[in-house]
Amino acid sequence: MSAIVGIETFNNKPIKSIELKTWLNTYQNFPADNIQTWQKDNIFLGCHFQWITPESIGETLPYFDYHRQIAITADAIIDNREELLDRLQVEKSQWRSIPDSQIILLAYSKWGEKAPKYLIGDFAFMIWDEKQKKFFGARDFSGARTLYYFHDSAQFAFSTLIEPLFSLQNVKKSLNEEWLAEFLAIPNMVESVDMNTTVYKNIKQVPPSHSISVKNGKVALTRYCTIEVTEKLKLKSNEEYEEAFREVLQKAVTDRLRTFGKVGSHLSGGLDSGSIVSFAARELKKSNKTLHTFSYIPEEGFIDWTDKYYLPNEKPYIKETVKHVGNIIDQYLSFSRESPLDVIDDFLNVMEMPYKFFENAFWLNGINQEAQKKGIKVLLNGARGNHSISWGSMNLTYNYYVSLLKKAKWVQLYNELDDYCKNFKTGKSVMIPFIFKRAFTSFKSKTNNANSNLSDFLINPHLASKTKVFDKLKDFGLDVYGSPIKDVNQYRKNYYQHLYVWNKSGVANTKMSLRYSLWDRDPTNDIRVIRFCLSVPDEQYTTKGFERSLIRRATENYLPNSVRLNQSHRGIQGADTIHRMTKNWGVFIEEVNTLLNDSVMSSLVNTRVLNEAVLKLEKEPKPEMVFEENFRIVVRSLIVYRFLKRVV
Repeated sequence: MSAIVGIETFNNKPIKSIELKTWLNTYQNFPADNIQTWQKDNIFLGCHFQWITPESIGETLPYFDYHRQIAITADAIIDNREELLDRLQVEKSQWRSIPDSQIILLAYSKWGEKAPKYLIGDFAFMIWDEKQKKFFGARDFSGARTLYYFHDSAQFAFSTLIEPLFSLQNVKKSLNEEWLAEFLAIPNMVESVDMNTTVYKNIKQVPPSHSISVKNGKVALTRYCTIEVTEKLKLKSNEEYEEAFREVLQKAVTDRLRTFGKVGSHLSGGLDSGSIVSFAARELKKSNKTLHTFSYIPEEGFIDWTDKYYLPNEKPYIKETVKHVGNIIDQYLSFSRESPLDVIDDFLNVMEMPYKFFENAFWLNGINQEAQKKGIKVLLNGARGNHSISWGSMNLTYNYYVSLLKKAKWVQLYNELDDYCKNFKTGKSVMIPFIFKRAFTSFKSKTNNANSNLSDFLINPHLASKTKVFDKLKDFGLDVYGSPIKDVNQYRKNYYQHLYVWNKSGVANTKMSLRYSLWDRDPTNDIRVIRFCLSVPDEQYTTKGFERSLIRRATENYLPNSVRLNQSHRGIQGADTIHRMTKNWGVFIEEVNTLLNDSVMSSLVNTRVLNEAVLKLEKEPKPEMVFEENFRIVVRSLIVYRFLKRVV
């Protein structure tokens, strides 16, 4: 709900008021409902307040508790309020008015540095403990809110954004070569694997799932949360699993509707956002509120070139969901004549670092802008649903059939294949040999693919060798070769263990929220939902012949069958990217050719690889290029180049 800042100077060095004013002024371009500060001796806390929840209106933040001698500044929405207030023995008469920041303060007073383990929600906070003369803070388990810091022998300072830290004395902009090496070496959407670092050498960040303690001039980071479920949930029937699923998801959705403003949601034609919208619209109706939905569609004139399985324009399915669910005001946004090229500089302003979601940046920004105009304060999404509520890919389904075969559960396998064949209009004469082959064939990972030679990566080979980046990526468990997934359950487990898969969305959402004074919130990323979904037995995700079976069964009556049971079409984002860029294609290629001659870029990127990629793009723009390796190489190089021009 806020941008937070703070500083401690060591050796009783006074804080200069002029420096603080300059620091706070770096936030002046963002809307604020209030701006408050607190200072005592060599400690300063600040809060650039944006009200989201009813309890935040008029809240005092930073807040100093004279009885406990504890001060707090927080950027937080806590979702398990009632549970915490009960455990903290707060009088019920105060439950509706007590702000989330004071709940965090009370939790710290009771549990000390273990407090973050008890908090559910999106948060970053810092507490000054006067008695112990220390700072303590934390970032939520998935890093939904950012928390950067600078530390040297003279001071410790923290901020929601990076840029304000550079207004402090002796804090200089110096690029982090190792971070840039990771960005360029990683072929997928992950920017960096080391979550304590940033693109700047002397600016650190508190990683997701971590707390930070600063005492006697020393900084210590501790991981307080690891998502691991060892026991599977055992219920009596499919219906009980479905009911339990609805209960935990409804709780996560309802907790995220707490705002004095309007509520909106991203909406595609699929299961994840559709389920969130359905649960939210039903709940909002109870309080006479309407849900506003925002859907991105290709601009007029776009010709669908994709395979018939894919659906770049999901509007027909979205309309079906809106009609079935009700209590929705729907909006379809094509952002006519806008291109991802047009927003690179603006989005670098937002992100404060290079980014990889080139194709989506312009419409993500546009939807937030439209939501702000409508008075939206909470904007829901289902971005993490693939690994939680809609888990159960076809790969998992086939693995389940193989396990039934190996356990000689013939009747159960026959019934499952019967449902599968009805759903996919195929026969057992096709499926049974396929399952036998899968069961008794050894699958070997291919290493002779296009990415197998490290000299073919975007990163300059000298930089890769100097930073030992590929060794580092391997140590962090990141596969740069895109090898086939052998064990989907292990893949899912790793996904929730590795912190780097979360960070980019937390960075984007925090900084977009400051710009538009609204919060993106994802119920599919609720830790209670995640733990529940991890505890569900595999067969619940594969039974009845469906991939993603549990969510399809659990949303009966919540979603139209055309959406709920759809396995013939899948929405695809970014298919119209080249179409939007065509008018500026020549300028695009010209700028990329210019960066090939830039000495700084030449020290970072593999100019041979980049030049080969440019040659394959420059003749004529073709729509299918958007999903090709050459296009990815070129646009990421361009984004890094534009970023460097701003800071070097």
